[in-house]
Amino acid sequence: MSSVPQNKVELLSAINEAFRKLHCDVVTIPAELTRLCEIEGNVKGTRISVCDTLAYLLGWGRLVMFWYEEKAAGRDVEFPADGYKWNQLGLLAQHFQHEYRDWSFLALQQELQVTTASIVTLIDSLDNSCLYEQPWYEKWTLGRMIQFNTSSPMKNVRTKIRKFKKVHQLS
Repeated sequence: MSSVPQNKVELLSAINEAFRKLHCDVVTIPAELTRLCEIEGNVKGTRISVCDTLAYLLGWGRLVMFWYEEKAAGRDVEFPADGYKWNQLGLLAQHFQHEYRDWSFLALQQELQVTTASIVTLIDSLDNSCLYEQPWYEKWTLGRMIQFNTSSPMKNVRTKIRKFKKVHQLS
């Protein structure tokens, strides 16, 4: 399998594997460490917490579902989100972190699991043609847009979380 999913089966595999690996790393972190701002943030020069990384993934996952639901209903969608341009993704990440700042570590984990399962269910409901054989947003297919905002950032976040765990001597 290439590193970038090319079809429905590869997309499902990429998301499931990225989520499983991330989850295995996250559940071993003591809750009392999850608010320490020691992880490289999405805005240059910022530091974020483990909880913030989960909020980031949750924000993107929910946004993917929102995009799909709105487009499926025939409504116009402002990409990436209302009030944000593609060159403002750091600000959007900070918005997600702010939106979920009061959620517990456990609640963030659970909601990320639910959101990821919803995305997997959505993918399961679509055929490969819908996912990969036609543009969905500008030149991008729906499958690629989902991958950009699920498995790819999950892998990136996992790398950051593994560095955090190493610093704190968590195996």
